[in-house]
Amino acid sequence: MNRRRLGDSQLEISEISLGSWLTYSGGVGREQTEACTEAALDAGINFFDTSNVYGTGAAEEAWGEILSRHPRESYALATKVYFPMSATDRGLSAEQIRKQLDASLARLRTDYVDLYQCHRFDTGTPIEETMEALTEAVESGKARCIGFSEWTPEQIRAGLAVPGAATFASSQPQYNMIWRAPEAEVFELCRENDISQIVWSPLAQGVLTGKYPPGQPPPADSRAANDEMGGPIGPYMRDDLLQAVQRLRPIADEAGLTMVQLALAWILRRPEVASAIIGATRPEQVHSNVEASGVELSQDVLDAIDEALGDMTVTEPVLANLAESGVKHREGR
Repeated sequence: MNRRRLGDSQLEISEISLGSWLTYSGGVGREQTEACTEAALDAGINFFDTSNVYGTGAAEEAWGEILSRHPRESYALATKVYFPMSATDRGLSAEQIRKQLDASLARLRTDYVDLYQCHRFDTGTPIEETMEALTEAVESGKARCIGFSEWTPEQIRAGLAVPGAATFASSQPQYNMIWRAPEAEVFELCRENDISQIVWSPLAQGVLTGKYPPGQPPPADSRAANDEMGGPIGPYMRDDLLQAVQRLRPIADEAGLTMVQLALAWILRRPEVASAIIGATRPEQVHSNVEASGVELSQDVLDAIDEALGDMTVTEPVLANLAESGVKHREGR
């Protein structure tokens, strides 16, 4: 398993990492969660990404129980804050950042997280307040470094401009062969500021595995057929897009790769990417995915991918789901 440096931090993380969004927050059982987590560690994955909101704390609790059995220095742990945890607990105010970080640490059974991320931008809280609270988290030792997910370029620049604030180590956008929107603006802005990308949905919610033939119902054991995990896959389940994905299969075959390995190697071709976050419901999925580490795709393969997908790709800047544009500043700034 290759490792890459996370931004300008001292963290070296596995270029394939394990996430817990739709899976370990309740989508799969406790035994599967443990089996996949242990498989990840065995395969060389050392970076685990979760959020307080996943299962309203359930994902953090599961990993707190499982990962705490391993030496703390053997893995890097990332979590997030922003989305509602109760009717009154949400956002990125100083009060919420302090409260939610302490709650996450308790559930994760650790004194610190390696990466603390803003799950979205809070347009209702002054950016100065948010950045000062994040800086406090770093200076207290409760977070080794900070990051954000799905901020707009304007919001990223606003965070970077707060005097004396801790610097960002990471950005977490949706990014895959189909969804290429971050390439338009975010990648370059982050590169200029030593901010790495740790990307979610690298397999387009599983669509890039090729297991969803157009015009057919999804396999019974697939994410698309699961009531708890299937919602986010909806935008990808169009027959024209699924047909385009099937055109990738001979490209993968000729390269001697599985569809999953082709998709992950495509992500990792970008030096801006520190890690691709996978989801897994079975240990064998973890082992298959990690085989993409170190794979280099030729320009001919990259060109063939572009031709196969054609106009199915999203290349222009798009405001992320559940994100808001704009920035609030402190009065008198």
